Amino acid sequence: MGIEVSGLFALIILIADIYAMVNLFQSRASVGKIVFWILLILILPVIGFILWFLGGPKSIRKI
Repeated sequence: MGIEVSGLFALIILIADIYAMVNLFQSRASVGKIVFWILLILILPVIGFILWFLGGPKSIRKI
């Protein structure tokens, strides 16, 4: 049962990280900030996503 749970957790983290990276590319942040956040998310997937979610650049959304 442990393998299935960890596999599901890894899939959720992967989806969250891809979501964060897509939003980074849609933001108006400078190239340096985008590179910094992408590297942080790739090196530390869980912590990088949480930090991006709390304080990273937000995407531009038209309402």
